Order: sequence, then structure tokens, then C-alpha cells
Amino acid sequence: MIWIVVGLVALSVSLLVLGMAELVSEAEARRVRRRVHAGPARMERALAERERRRRRARREALESFLEAFGERVGSQQGRRRQVRELLLHAGYRHPRAGMIYIALRFLLAGGFLLGGIFLAAFFGVSPVHRLLVLVAMGLSGWMLPFLVVRHRVRRRQSEVQRTLPDALDLMVVCVEAGLGLNQALVRVADEMERVSPTLSEELTLVGLELRAGTPREEALRHLGERTGLPDVRAFVSMLIQTDRFGTSIAEALRIHADELRTKRRQRAEEEAAKLTVKLVLPIVFFIFPSIFIVILGPAVFHMGELFGAMGGP
Repeated sequence: MIWIVVGLVALSVSLLVLGMAELVSEAEARRVRRRVHAGPARMERALAERERRRRRARREALESFLEAFGERVGSQQGRRRQVRELLLHAGYRHPRAGMIYIALRFLLAGGFLLGGIFLAAFFGVSPVHRLLVLVAMGLSGWMLPFLVVRHRVRRRQSEVQRTLPDALDLMVVCVEAGLGLNQALVRVADEMERVSPTLSEELTLVGLELRAGTPREEALRHLGERTGLPDVRAFVSMLIQTDRFGTSIAEALRIHADELRTKRRQRAEEEAAKLTVKLVLPIVFFIFPSIFIVILGPAVFHMGELFGAMGGP
């Protein structure tokens, strides 16, 4: 009986050892498979990171070259200030942005000018036409960066101007709910991120400046300078005066939001009134000729047939 019990115990221990060995071997096999599969993925990630670093190095080298070139050709401080303000309105806040913009204008003008020289030589145009082509190409290269930046400025300002009344309504709700002005600006920036990323970004910058210790008046004035909109500057002036004189912020925000909403409706009505004038040229040059062809075309053919029959033998 004792030997039977000893045998059963030994058998159980053997089975347990074999099971543990099987589990360990299976876990080791899984670990090996993970290493085998993770090897190419890790290598791909390393190669991608190396490629990103290489691109970043090339971009920094190009930016350094353009900045140095812009420093050489753009030496006027007043011009630099104007360029900095224009790029700030367009959303370019990098310290190198101004010099890179000036360098791009000169380089594109020179590149377009060389392209015009090659085109004129290839097609063999006359000297007068060659001069006109060179002037047109040079002006195109010089004005192209300015037009791109101006388009971005108009788009950003239009977006901020359209969504500012809604942001003020949200700010009124936040202030009446008990939040301070700083917390209200941060909360409105979070809520407006999907509706207007530009306005959300600007309000977030105001919140970051306030959190960094910048005085509220200075941070709000920076908001007006970055956007360049009269409506935003009026909003900033209203907040500064309200904070300075201690009046009700919620009431001032509500009144200003109603005023901005009225202005938005008036601008929409103005655009609608201009629409009839803008449609005159397309109607005259594109729609009226088609109507005349459809209506008078059969009559003209019929009259031609009648005159041909009358003139026949």
C-alpha cells in the first residue's frame, strides 16, 4: 500500500514537472516569436526615426541658409517690423519666419527671372517681348510669397471674425457659472477647437501667457496684435476697461457679443446685396449668349432657308 501511494505521488510530481516544463517551453517559444516579429518592426521604427532626423537636419540647414540670406538683403528695420507683423497675422510666429520670407521673395524673383530668360531664348521672341516677359516673370516671383501670406491672413481673420460672437456667448456662460476671466478664456479655447481652430489657438496662447506670469492687460493686447482685427482689438479694449474700472464682466461681454452679432448680420446682408452686381458680368458673357443661341438659332436657320428659297430659280 505504501509503495502504491509513493508511486502515485511520484507520478503526480512527474506530471507536474512535465507540465511546468511544457509551459516554460511554450512561453519561451512565444517570447522567441515575439522577438522575431518585433525585430523588423523595431528596425523599421529605427529607420523611420533616422529618416526624420535627417529631414530635420536638412530643413534646419535650409532655414539657416535662408535666414542668413534674408539678413543680408533685408537690412531695413522698418521693413523687418512690417514683415514680422504680416507674418504674425498669418500665424507664422517662428523667429526665423521674417528673414526666411524676405529671402524667399528675392530667390523666387531671381528664379522666375532666369526662367523667363530661358523661355525667351527658347521661343526666340523679339527684344521688346523678351523685356516684357522678364518683367512679368520677375514680378510674379516677387509677389507670389506676399500673395500666399495675404491669402492666409484673410482666411484666418475671416474665421476669427465669424466665430468671435459665439466665443463671447460661451465666455458669458462661463463667467456667469462662476469661472474667472482667465479660466473662462481657457475653457472657451477648449470648446472652440472644433469650430474655429484659429481662435482656439489664439485664446490658448493668451491662457499660456497668463499662466506664465504675463499681466492680463499685456496678454490681451498681444491677442489684438496677433490677429490684427478691429473687432478683436475692440474686444480687448473692452476687457481691459472692464478689468480696470471693476464693472460687471458678464454684462459687458453680453453687450459686446450682441454688437458683434449685429455686425456679422450686417456684413452678411452687405455681401448678399453685392451679389446681384457681381452676377452681371457672368450673366452677360456666359448666360445671355447661350440663351440667344438657343432661342434665335432655329429662327436664323429658318430665315436662311427662306431667303435661299426666294433667291432660287
